[in-house]
Amino acid sequence: MSAIAILCSGQGYQGAGMFDLLADAPEADQVFEAAKSVLDGQDPRQLVREASNDDLHADKLGQILCCTQAMAAWAVLSAKVPRPLLVAGYSVGELAAWGVAGLIDYESVFDLAARRATAMDKATKEPSGLVAIHGLRRAALDPICRAHGAYIAIVNGEDQMLVGGTRRALEAVIHDAQAAGARRMTRLPVAVASHTPLLAGASDRFRQALKKAHLSAAVPPSVRLLSGIDGAAVFDVHAGADKLARQIQQTVDWAACMESCRAAGVTKVVELGPGNALARFMREFMPESDAHSLSEFHSLLGVKHWMQRSSAR
Repeated sequence: MSAIAILCSGQGYQGAGMFDLLADAPEADQVFEAAKSVLDGQDPRQLVREASNDDLHADKLGQILCCTQAMAAWAVLSAKVPRPLLVAGYSVGELAAWGVAGLIDYESVFDLAARRATAMDKATKEPSGLVAIHGLRRAALDPICRAHGAYIAIVNGEDQMLVGGTRRALEAVIHDAQAAGARRMTRLPVAVASHTPLLAGASDRFRQALKKAHLSAAVPPSVRLLSGIDGAAVFDVHAGADKLARQIQQTVDWAACMESCRAAGVTKVVELGPGNALARFMREFMPESDAHSLSEFHSLLGVKHWMQRSSAR
């Protein structure tokens, strides 16, 4: 179907320089201006320069900033990317992906990101988070999680998972996973157990917010939008919105999304950022693909030249 995939990043890579590539692009001005409405009037380009690292990784601000990055990047790139295209997003990036796909305008994306984060924070009853575990397959990790009241939050590969739970549960999971042979465990800079049943209440509240939002009636024919929980294409907008709400409390299968990219004939991948985790995942999963994040470029001119070379193939 498509040779180009647009990927919208999740949280974890917010930083002072996250908007450097896009800050002076005139196409992005309206996006940055709109983001002020959910940032107490602050310009996100200035905010990331002045905020502490802890503040940048707070759940609400982090979700808003990730969506701002994606929407600003797409405002700059949209006219330069040939159609058809495939669009997918990781965690909160899936909300941004709906914006990229043309189903939600960027003002609504920002409002929904703020509502999503607020709902998740309210549903978090005790200190919680996520930990990345490498080196154990799901069949080995699932029983460890069940034993301690934790859950598989995101599947990145056959032996690469994110586990969500309370901090106490995660400490126990880390101990047992290490004993079971896990190669590496990394705590992520997030304070909620995203994509687990612990956030069922947040999922319900976000579903109500989506019902009140103005969504386009149909996915544009030139776009294939993927659902994060199973990698399936969204054909019905309302059914897709329900899955977008469910992913707050349900495992995200990013490995399935990458498989859908391969099945669709994707040869080039553009990660909008922040960070380059999704581009790195794709390079590992599909070594033959030309996958890069905007964060890997020093100028928009460099991005333009890369896009032109890729389009000419």
